[in-house]
Amino acid sequence: MRKVVTLKTALSYALALSLASGTALAAEASRAPAGTIDGAAIETLTLTNGKGVTAKILTYGATLQSLMAPGKDGQIADVLLGYDDAKDYADHPNYFGVTVGRYANRIAGGKFSLDGTSYQLPVNDNDVNSLHGGGKGFDKQVWKVVSIKSGPTAKAVLALTSPDGDAGYPGKLDVTVTYTLDENGNLGIAFDAKTDKPTIVNMTNHAIFNLAGEGSPEGALGHVLTIPAKAFTPVDANLIPTGELKPVDGSVFDFRTARRVADGIRDGRDQQIVYGRGYDHNWALDKGATRTPELAARLEDPVSGRVLEVLTTEPGVQFYAGNFLDGTLVGKGGHLYRMGDGIALEPQKFPDAPNKPAFLSARVDPGKPYHHQMIYRLSVKR
Repeated sequence: MRKVVTLKTALSYALALSLASGTALAAEASRAPAGTIDGAAIETLTLTNGKGVTAKILTYGATLQSLMAPGKDGQIADVLLGYDDAKDYADHPNYFGVTVGRYANRIAGGKFSLDGTSYQLPVNDNDVNSLHGGGKGFDKQVWKVVSIKSGPTAKAVLALTSPDGDAGYPGKLDVTVTYTLDENGNLGIAFDAKTDKPTIVNMTNHAIFNLAGEGSPEGALGHVLTIPAKAFTPVDANLIPTGELKPVDGSVFDFRTARRVADGIRDGRDQQIVYGRGYDHNWALDKGATRTPELAARLEDPVSGRVLEVLTTEPGVQFYAGNFLDGTLVGKGGHLYRMGDGIALEPQKFPDAPNKPAFLSARVDPGKPYHHQMIYRLSVKR
């Protein structure tokens, strides 16, 4: 069975906390041990608001382990695929909810150049490309807790230092990830990094959502998706962008008007769907790169009424429909995760941007820090 509690119970607990402290209802933050991985102590950081939304973050991989959210029937369910035990994220890695870096998505051949110097990254994607940082990326590191606090907005800050040459990337990189949760159901994630020499950075969160509740037998293909983008970046057989911005008009990649994910995911007449085994592509958002987060995608489960809006300052969003989940991973509650059981919406710069001059650069220089701010906004449509 999925982990479900009633909204009434959650609100009663939050009210009790409020009355006991003599303060107005506010978001709570706490931390607790979560075992060890390779001898290193792991913690769980929990952010909870008064409206039934709870986020749990692991210090391993700065991972968003769970996200509890209410539906229109008052039931609260975990809407993220993942594992109950922190150690499973190390033993059976599949990027569930992790912080991805240094470079999210794919870099062709694991190669790029900066200022005339060539760099080789680990090739960990079918022995062809570097994927999500290559090898031991940020998702496989134990992050330090800088601070955690309750308040009108609960907040947890985690930090990591990636040394010069780490996984082949140049420059010492000091990174922080800041999770925030407010009373309106906004789970913010801010990625910040500074370097001591020119490098590339492209960070995101790799949460895989099923708004019906993780492990639900109907999966996530009945979810209704909107992406405000008139173009996407088509890929070759190795899922590397060709460099083209292709109009979505008249194709199964057109989500400018809300429609079910299932309606196009098996359309083998489109070679792009064949390459990705479904949707595993980057959309070029109409808004481009922005100073403050703007809408990148809206996902709705018509049955539960749960709605997720993804906002970002970045110019692209990777939509991945869990095409490579094959039933070999046992997740939360003993659930086997299969193709279509979850949907990832990953805000980021475009894949392989370091090798595509026409794409927005992922370069970061000393004195010019990297910043990406994204929001998972939860609500209920009744």
